[in-house]
Order: sequence, then structure tokens, then C-alpha cells
Amino acid sequence: MGQSAFITGCAGPGLGPDEASLFREADPWGFILFARNIETPDQVRRLVGDLRDAVGRKAPVLIDQEGGRVQRLGPPVWRQYLPALDQVQQTGGSIRAMYLRQRLISQELFDLGIDVNCVPCLDLLMEDAHPVMANRLLGRDESEIIPLARAIIDGGRDGGVRSVIKHLPGYGRATVDSHKDLPRVDTPLSLLKETDFQPFLPFADEAMGMTAHILFTDVDAERPVTQSQAGIRLIREEIGFGGLLMTDDISMEALSGDVAERARRSLEAGCDMALHCNGAFGEIEMVAATCGPMGAEAQQRADAALAEPLVPVEDDIPALLAEYEMLLKGV
Repeated sequence: MGQSAFITGCAGPGLGPDEASLFREADPWGFILFARNIETPDQVRRLVGDLRDAVGRKAPVLIDQEGGRVQRLGPPVWRQYLPALDQVQQTGGSIRAMYLRQRLISQELFDLGIDVNCVPCLDLLMEDAHPVMANRLLGRDESEIIPLARAIIDGGRDGGVRSVIKHLPGYGRATVDSHKDLPRVDTPLSLLKETDFQPFLPFADEAMGMTAHILFTDVDAERPVTQSQAGIRLIREEIGFGGLLMTDDISMEALSGDVAERARRSLEAGCDMALHCNGAFGEIEMVAATCGPMGAEAQQRADAALAEPLVPVEDDIPALLAEYEMLLKGV
């Protein structure tokens, strides 16, 4: 039986025997860590090793280490980074500063055995974007976003860490927090193509991407993109994204029904795998029972996403950190 079509987490800083048994049986494709899983470097390394041991392979271990509010590793052990948009504004849009930021972040992740970072956010910043999203983004125009996003991906790769572009096909017009409710957008599809979708086009060949839990009435008047065949077709055909497509967290209340129903609808719509993040054991059981093994095409995309071995470039990390700090000061 192949790897299962979901990514999940565990409840705390250590892997419990029931969790290990479930993961051994269900064989999720990968795992994701949150602040609840983070205490010390040695503890994180043990946890990463235990997760991989449970499935008997070097499963990808993901994290959201964007900086700002969405940063799972933080002081006093790890560096605190500005929200992405705050850094862009503070450094005058410096591409070099963004590269250095991600190179340093990836160094910290690689040291712990974490090999996938769910960045960059390619969503186009709109005037009325919900505050929960706004300063996570990179700019108001694709000409600003694209070079900064490329620097993030390059910085991750040079540090031995893969990227997940998000949130396809764009969260920038969300005026409500999708963790709590479903954003609905009435913008005509023709305008979305000219604006919101543009930052994703140059990254259509990236190996991994994440959906947006957002409803565009001109795409599908009833279902959010994550659970819409029309929405997934748009990502695949209009944007041209051919990589492994995971959902955003199906624990978020933008989706309706229990987690089993959320996972089922997402996979039926065309997502390759469901991402389940809250670590609740009973919910993981439900997701595992629902998702089952990946289909052949999804498995091919999953294998392709991990095919290229990533080895960090030999860099003088203290020198890169010193340069980064100077750029933050505007020097």
C-alpha cells in the first residue's frame, strides 16, 4: 500500500505510543510542526527522528516559518524575524535582504531536520485585506512580489529546505479570517486573472503548492477553491501549476463538516493531499481513514517533489547574519 494522501501533526513535544502506532499503520506522506511541538533543538531533532521512524522513511517534515506572527521557532533559542511585509518596507524592498532572511531561516530548520518550509505567500495585498493576512504578504503588485518570492525560494534551497508556494490562487481579497469563516469574493474572474493570479504564474513549475480556502463566486458560487473541481482546474490549467497540491489546513473553519468530510471533498475536487494541523488524535484517525493511499498521479507528483536531494551551500553564516542585520538598519 502506498503513502497516504495526508500530512498531519502530533499533539505535543514528544511522539506518544498511540500516535506512533497510528502513523505506522496510516503512513501519512509527511508531517507538520507547530509551536506546541517546539521546546529545545535536541527535543525537536528527537521528535523529527521519531516521526520518520514511525513511517520507516525520511518523510518530509513541514513548518510555517514565515516570520512575524507566523513563526513556530522563536526566541530565546531561535531568531525572531519581522513579518515579511514589514521587512520589505523597512529595507526598501531589498531582494538581497529577503534572500538572506530565508537563507538564515533555512539554516535553522535544516539543523533540526526540518526540510520543508511553507513559504512564500504569493497572495496579492489588497487595500481591504484582513489584518490576519496583510503583513504576511510581500506587496501590492506582481512586479514587487515575484523577485522577493524568488529570493525566498532560492534562500531556502541554498539552505537545504524546500518551499511550498501559497495560497493558490490567492487570498489577497479575503476580508474575513479563513481560520474562523469562509471568505467570499465577488470580483469578476477576468479581473482576478489580471491581478490576483499573476504572482503565481512564474512559479507554476514549483514542486509544491497550497490551496486557499476562499470562495470566488465567478469560479464556483457554492464551494471554496480547496473543495471545488472548477477551482482546482483553474489552478492546474489557468495558472498551470503542475506540482504537488496540498490543501491549506482542513482544521480551519472556512470549511464545513467534520474533518473527514473536509478531507474527502478536497481530494474529490482534485487536491493531491489533505493537510491536517491541530494534532487532535481522534481527528487524525478520521482523516487517515478517509484519505487512504495517494492515487498514481498524486504519488508521482509527491515523488517528484522530493526527487532532487537538497544539500546546503557552504556559507559563512555569521557573515550572512551580519550583512542581513546591516540591511535591516538601512546600511
